[in-house]
Amino acid sequence: MTSTIPGRVGVVGGGRMGAGITQVFATLGSAVTVVESGDRQAAFTRVSDGLDRAHERGRLGESDPATILGRVSLVDAPEELPSGLDLVVEAVPESLQLKLGVLTLVEKTVDPTTVIATNTSSISIADLGAALDDPRRLIGMHFFNPVPASTLVEIIRTPSTDTDVVARVCEWVSQLGKSRVLVNDSPGFATSRLGVCLGLEAIRMLEEGVADAESIDRAMELGYRHPMGPLRSTDLVGLDVRLAIAEHLTDTLGERFRPPALLREKVARGELGRKSGRGFFTWS
Repeated sequence: MTSTIPGRVGVVGGGRMGAGITQVFATLGSAVTVVESGDRQAAFTRVSDGLDRAHERGRLGESDPATILGRVSLVDAPEELPSGLDLVVEAVPESLQLKLGVLTLVEKTVDPTTVIATNTSSISIADLGAALDDPRRLIGMHFFNPVPASTLVEIIRTPSTDTDVVARVCEWVSQLGKSRVLVNDSPGFATSRLGVCLGLEAIRMLEEGVADAESIDRAMELGYRHPMGPLRSTDLVGLDVRLAIAEHLTDTLGERFRPPALLREKVARGELGRKSGRGFFTWS
């Protein structure tokens, strides 16, 4: 293992998470190729806006946002990823079939030495790896939203993951200036399993009229020193994302993760949290 940064990185998915992952690696100095089959301009703008915000807050040091943005390029499909990539991070929506399709295309396209990572927050890494010819180079890199400001990356290994791959990814996370937790593959891993458990119970309390959303969150923030309450955290993650994770955990771990009716109702109404402007709170 060397201590060099990943010189060339691929990110599949140009949404909020993919744009954040792109931003942090480009800021590190990596040349980043983003795969976005939808609105490529919107994906590029997310990265550009993120860099501008980081610059305004003094988080880029002496680096210029335009210089960092110059390291970012976009393509339409995984088959268009360039050769010589050190790492590819899949950051598409939380769907097993979608992720399987993306990962198998990535494996067929990139070099045999390229590390392949998935940003899944709950899907079994081993299940995803079973579709690959070489599951030894697949690893979970669970980034948190918003990626540039978050200090944590959850790294998930399976019994098949090569130890050198684990070591390289741990080193890269450190170079990003983030802390890491290394966990073994299990439904929901450590963070989603605990975070969803707390979030679902907070939603049930709101549903039952125990207290309003602000009071529930303040109880955890002031009483247990959580930096953000479980309902505001759900808004930040996205109610649709949390619902998908809860449904997956219900299938794999049982009824204690059954989503409350209130969560389903809000998602059906399009109240998805911060990204839609309304969830358990109103966002401007």
